[in-house]
Amino acid sequence: MAAFVGSGVVTVGKRGAVDRRVRRSTTVSVLAEGEDVKKLVVPNVDVKNGYQVPEQKTDPQLGFRFGSRKLRVFGGSNIGELHREVASYLGKEDNEDPIVLKQFADGENYVRIQESVRGCDVFLVQSTCNPVNDNLMELLLMIDASRRAHAGQITAVIPYYGYARADRLVDGSEALSSKLVANIITKAGADRVIVMDMHSAQSCGFFDIPVDHVYGSDVLVNYIRKKELDDIVIVSPDVGGVARARQIAKECNDAPLAIIDKRRSGHNVAEVMHVIGDVSGKTAVLVDDMIDTAGTICAGAQVLRDHGAKSVMAMATHAVFSGPAVERLRRPGLFEEVVVTNTIPLPEEKQFPQLRVISVAETFGEAIWKVHEDYSVTFRT
Repeated sequence: MAAFVGSGVVTVGKRGAVDRRVRRSTTVSVLAEGEDVKKLVVPNVDVKNGYQVPEQKTDPQLGFRFGSRKLRVFGGSNIGELHREVASYLGKEDNEDPIVLKQFADGENYVRIQESVRGCDVFLVQSTCNPVNDNLMELLLMIDASRRAHAGQITAVIPYYGYARADRLVDGSEALSSKLVANIITKAGADRVIVMDMHSAQSCGFFDIPVDHVYGSDVLVNYIRKKELDDIVIVSPDVGGVARARQIAKECNDAPLAIIDKRRSGHNVAEVMHVIGDVSGKTAVLVDDMIDTAGTICAGAQVLRDHGAKSVMAMATHAVFSGPAVERLRRPGLFEEVVVTNTIPLPEEKQFPQLRVISVAETFGEAIWKVHEDYSVTFRT
């Protein structure tokens, strides 16, 4: 039986099984077979349920008391309450933000971190949503400030990754914006990135640093399950979203799948053609990664109504809500509910009666904890 003594966790497993939560600085002690684990003396460590755990491990779910380890979470100025919810999930007890974020009169951004982050795992939470360029620049300055403050590792946590849709070249004279932004974030000093529901998962390959891609659809599926809807059908608003819709349908007890065939006549303009699949008399759930101008999803909802759907729900991770989106979504008789997450903060003027916002703080909290502890962040298969 082996005992691994690391920087935070000691585990003596049955049959020699070892807890993976040990840091790279781990040292090893070996116990004779059958030796009592309590004989292993480690300072500031208690024995509980067969495991030796640090004293600061006060909450079995969170695993530590925030601030007792070298972990720091900072949020940008346009991320709403998400970073505070993440920090609270990780055990932080106050709402103080020890970071200064402001703009000068000429529009230049300013960032200063007001606590020591030397040697720390720093997680910077910022969505590059509207205003995209201001938020992106602020994220870059946050990364640079952390690097100059001697952070041990800097992780850019980007709930909504702007410029992700410019991920391919139609002709040689276009800018490959998604790749350029990935390069800029890397050059600024980020060591790794956590993103949620990128427009196309292959864009993760644009980064030359490790990327963890997490999914907001998990919390959305849980919302549907709790409603216990009968006769639901998961609908993809276009052919490109079939894989996403199929995965969600599988998680919703293998619900049937339908596809809307559409043709685009230009950017942010969609023309719906027809529905592939049976939606008559069913609750149709339109799923997408984001809702931008809402032209696609609203046109799809109308076609589903025309094909006899009993009710229609819209479900998306990112509520971009550009231009006429809110007016389109709030139209009576179109959607029973529009369900989104809080990867993008929504001001009061972008809210309407059918809107439901679900927090993804737990998803990001788990991802941050696993990255900090060198756990594997599970990818969807």
